[in-house]
Amino acid sequence: HSEGDGLFAGVLPLRAAPEYRLLVEYDGDGGAGHESEIHDPYRFLPALGELDLHLIGEGRHEELWRALGAHPMTHQGVAGTRFTLWAPNARGVRVTGDFCYWDGTGFPMRSLGSSGVWELFLPGIGDGALYKFQITRPDGSHTLRADPMARRAETPPATASVVTGSRHVWQDAEWMARRGRRPVHESPFSVYEVHLPSWRPGLSYRQLAEQLPSYVADLGFTHVELMPLSEHPFGGSWGYQVTGFYAPTSRMGTPDDFRHLVDALHRAGIGVIMDWVPAHFPRDDWALAEFDGRPLYEPGDPSRAAHPDWGTLEFDYGRTEVRNFLVANAVYWCEEFHVDGLRVDAVASMLYLDYSREHGQWTPNEHGGRENLDAVAFLQEMNATVYRRCPGVVTIAEESTAWNGVTRATHHVGPGGFGGLGFGLKWNMGWMHDSLGYAAHEPVHRKYHHHEMTFSMVYAYSENYILPISHDEVVHGKRSLVSKMPGDWWQQRAGHRAYLGFMWAHPGKQLLFMGQEFAQGAEWSEAHGPDWWLLDPSYAAEPDHRGVRLLVRDLNTVYGATPALWERDTAPEGFAWVDGDAADDNVFAFLRFDAAGSPLLAVSNFSPVVRHDYRLGTPEPVDAWAEALNTDAARYGGGGVCHEEPLKAEPVPWHGRGTSVRLTLPPLATVWLRPV
Repeated sequence: HSEGDGLFAGVLPLRAAPEYRLLVEYDGDGGAGHESEIHDPYRFLPALGELDLHLIGEGRHEELWRALGAHPMTHQGVAGTRFTLWAPNARGVRVTGDFCYWDGTGFPMRSLGSSGVWELFLPGIGDGALYKFQITRPDGSHTLRADPMARRAETPPATASVVTGSRHVWQDAEWMARRGRRPVHESPFSVYEVHLPSWRPGLSYRQLAEQLPSYVADLGFTHVELMPLSEHPFGGSWGYQVTGFYAPTSRMGTPDDFRHLVDALHRAGIGVIMDWVPAHFPRDDWALAEFDGRPLYEPGDPSRAAHPDWGTLEFDYGRTEVRNFLVANAVYWCEEFHVDGLRVDAVASMLYLDYSREHGQWTPNEHGGRENLDAVAFLQEMNATVYRRCPGVVTIAEESTAWNGVTRATHHVGPGGFGGLGFGLKWNMGWMHDSLGYAAHEPVHRKYHHHEMTFSMVYAYSENYILPISHDEVVHGKRSLVSKMPGDWWQQRAGHRAYLGFMWAHPGKQLLFMGQEFAQGAEWSEAHGPDWWLLDPSYAAEPDHRGVRLLVRDLNTVYGATPALWERDTAPEGFAWVDGDAADDNVFAFLRFDAAGSPLLAVSNFSPVVRHDYRLGTPEPVDAWAEALNTDAARYGGGGVCHEEPLKAEPVPWHGRGTSVRLTLPPLATVWLRPV
C-alpha cells in the first residue's frame, strides 16, 4: 500500500525484518553495467524512540537537538546518519544531498504517526555530507529546505545543511564548576562586546582563540559578549536575521572550532555571553518561512506574522512545538557550547502586540490588553528551563520599555498580574539614552540637562541592570563614543574618559563595544572592524589612543578589586548621593558601599575648568581618602591634576554629613577616592 509521496510498503509473513542487502545493477554503455551491494535504508527500524515522539508532541523535549536533525550514529550494527524532521503539513518528505547527486527520488522518509515527524536512517552517510529536505506541500508542489535543526551549515551564500558530530574534548571543567558560586548581580561583571567576524577580519575561530582571550584578559573584562553567531545568510545583518538557529556560523570554521574558542576564553578566565535572537526570522524560501507549505514557525494570521520593522516573520509562541524549538535552542547553546550567558535581542518587540503597529493593525489579547501573552509565557519558560538545567548561566534582556519585572522571578506576580519574566539582568536603555544625551551637550549647556545624569537613580533598583554602550550606539550616523563629545580633540578624549569613569562607578554592570576602549574616532564598520592602526606606535597620535586603552584596563582592575562597585549593585543601601544637585558646576558626587559598609567616593566634573577647594561631605568615621583612580592622569592623556597625597577629612559639616574633604577637581574628569 502507498505510504505517500512515492513510498510503498508491503507486509511479509516474517517475525522480524531480515538483515538483507540489495544488489543494484546500473546499465552501462553497450549493455555491460556495474553492480554494487548496498544496505537498504528501509530494512532498518525507526531510530527515534516513543519517548522522544511523546515529548516532541507535548512541546517538552528539552534536548530537542538530540531527537531532530541529522545524527551520525551506528544503528543495528551499521554506521550511517539518522535524519529526522518535524513537518506536520507535508504530504511527503525526501532526503537529498551530495551523496545522491541531489536527487531525492530514492530516499522518501517515513511518517511517524500523528507527531508530524519524518524519519529515515541512511547507512554509509557520515560527517561532512551536505543535505536538504525535499518537501511535498499540501497542494502537491515541492520545496527544497535546509534543516531547521542543522548543527552545521554551508558557508553563505551556499545554503545546504551539513552532517556533523563533535569530537571536541572540553578542558574547562574548573571554570564550569566555579562560575555559578556567586550570584551574578553580586559579582564583578564587565563586558567587552565583539562582532567576531570583524574584530580582526579574516581570522578563523581557532586563530581568534590565540588572540581574543589574551586581549580581553589584558584589559580586565570579565566577559565577552559575541553578537549573534547562529548561521545567517546576510553578513550585513550582523547576525540578527538567523536561518540556522542550531548552527554556529561556518564563516569562521566548524562547530568544534567554535567550541575551541569558548574553551580558550574559559581557560583565560573569561565568560562568554552570546546574543540570541528568538524574536523573528527572515523570509528566505529555503529556510523557515511557510516551511512545509503552510505557516508553521510563524502565526497563521499574516498581520500577526509580519515583523513591522525588519521585513521578517515573528515566531508563533503559542504553538507548543515552536516554543519547544526555541527553549531547547537556548539550552543547546549553554550545554553544547558551554556558553555562560544569553543576551536576548529585541525583547520589547516580542512582549507587545502593538509594537511598531498603528491602531487597527493589531488585535488585543483575551483580556483586552496589548501584552503578547504567548511571548510572556515563552520567555518565562525559557528562563526557568535555562536556570534549572544550566547552573551559572545568566540570561540578559535587551528590553527598552518599562515592563514590570523583567528580572523578577517567574513565580513572583507583580502589580500588572504577571509573574516576572525571569531574566538575570536587563540592559538599561534609559541610562544609555539619557547619559549620552547629556554628554553630547556643550559643557555650558549641561546645567540645563543635569537631571539626565541623575534620573537613572530614581529607578536604578527596579531591575538588575547592565549599562550598555553597545554597537547600536556607534553606527548609522550616531558617531563613535569619543566623537559624540563636544570640543577639541583633547576635550573629546577627556570627556570620553570622564564618561567611562562615571559609568564604571554607577550602579549596574558595564558593557563596552569594541573600538571604544581606545577611543576610535570613526563609526564601527562590519566590513573592516576596529581601527587597530590607531595603536600603531608609528602613528603620531598613538599615545592619545593608548592612554584611553590604559584607562579602561585600570578601570577594570580597580573595579574588580573594589567590592563597593559591584557587591550591592541591586541594593539601595549600596548607593548614596553626596551631591546630586550641583548642576551649575556640572559635578556629580556619590558614594558606593560594599556589603561590609566600606565606601568608595566617585566624583565627576563634566565642565572644562579646574575646580579648586571643592568641598564634599564624607561619611564618618573615615579619617583620610586616597585616589584610587583619576581619569585626568597624565598617562591616560590627561592634564595630570591629581592628588598625590591622601586627603584628610575635616570636622566641617557639609552636604548633611559630619565631615568633609576639599578636593581639586580636574577638568572633564572622574576621580575615585577610597579610605586610606
